Amino acid sequence: MNLARWSCLFWGSLLLAGTPQYSEINVNARYRVESVELTGESESKISSGLREQMTSLVGEYLNPGLLDELSKRIASELHVRTVTHRILRGTRPDHVRVVFEVKNRLARFDLSVPRVLYHSNEGLNGVVEGTATVGAHAFTLGFVSDGDELAERYTGVRARYTNKRVGTDRLGFRFLIESYHVQWNQATQMAQASAGDRTPGIYRDRQNLEPAATVVLARPLSLSFGASFQSFQTQVPAARTQAANSLVTTLRYHRVLEDSGNQHDLDAGYSLRAATRLLNSDYAYVRHHWSLRYRVSRGRHMVTDDLTAGLITGRAPLFERFALGNSSTLRGWNKFDLDPLGGSRAAHNSLEYRYRLLEVFYDTGAVWDPGQTARLRHSSGLGVRLGVFSALVAFPVREGRIDPVFMVAMNY
Repeated sequence: MNLARWSCLFWGSLLLAGTPQYSEINVNARYRVESVELTGESESKISSGLREQMTSLVGEYLNPGLLDELSKRIASELHVRTVTHRILRGTRPDHVRVVFEVKNRLARFDLSVPRVLYHSNEGLNGVVEGTATVGAHAFTLGFVSDGDELAERYTGVRARYTNKRVGTDRLGFRFLIESYHVQWNQATQMAQASAGDRTPGIYRDRQNLEPAATVVLARPLSLSFGASFQSFQTQVPAARTQAANSLVTTLRYHRVLEDSGNQHDLDAGYSLRAATRLLNSDYAYVRHHWSLRYRVSRGRHMVTDDLTAGLITGRAPLFERFALGNSSTLRGWNKFDLDPLGGSRAAHNSLEYRYRLLEVFYDTGAVWDPGQTARLRHSSGLGVRLGVFSALVAFPVREGRIDPVFMVAMNY
């Protein structure tokens, strides 16, 4: 009799002890996830598969067990001491924000290769970086060789100090130092020689000092502002050092939503660079750049529309001018055939469809200067993409001949 009584008391106490836990899970399940954030580390350092799994939480009911599992996976991929998750009130009723917080060791060092690209027209491009992190402070030193982004190929070093939390999570600071040696394609040299004083001269080297702060205005919206002090040594008509010192600001909006099985990703940005004599600049110009990317995915299907536009008023140095015909714009075209000096006006749109590993795309765009007629060009291509690795073949749409361009890249 006593044994039966003690058995009932024992099992009853277990049931009572477990009740609050189940009750808490049921209460949490009432809320939907409005957004997912990662603090204390850059999202670019985790795999694309893990990023997609984090993003897939948006729009779903809160699942504490899944959050614990994702915290362990993030800690494993980043090789950090621990990752915790916090649940914060959302901007809508019955919605919450999930914040994964990376708690690093007091000091660590990471060696990374953020980008490697082989382009059949441009050759090999790449970035190698080493980052030492001490608490909230990160010190990065990298080597760069890039002939893809601009009309020039720039090779050299860059150093960066970053503090993502200056007293609060809403304020960050960055200081960038760059020093590059510059090489020019023969087509650019010939075009500049024939243009004379209508376009700025080519240069051998250029350096940049750029302090900037970032403020989170609202969770989807951030504002960066600072200054850029660029100096470069021109070659023509005589060797001399010039400066293009400017105020820099960038406004960015990024939000992920989910409804009826569809996941929507909207990323929009506007950046402004205004060089002024007040900063002792030899150049006076204003450079505007707009970007808008919309991505919708359902299951294994993904469609992305990417729109960019640029406008320069005034006389800007060559590194500020827009170039199309590289690994991300008008793929398949040679940028030196389109405009070897770059242009002060540009517009571009890229439409992509991806299913599993297969990707197909269609690009259209134009680059020109005032007084010229904007000539719209087109290109298309296909390839495979697996995580950070991609291999593409692109074709310019034109009459007469077909010249395919091959690209192999790893972007982390």
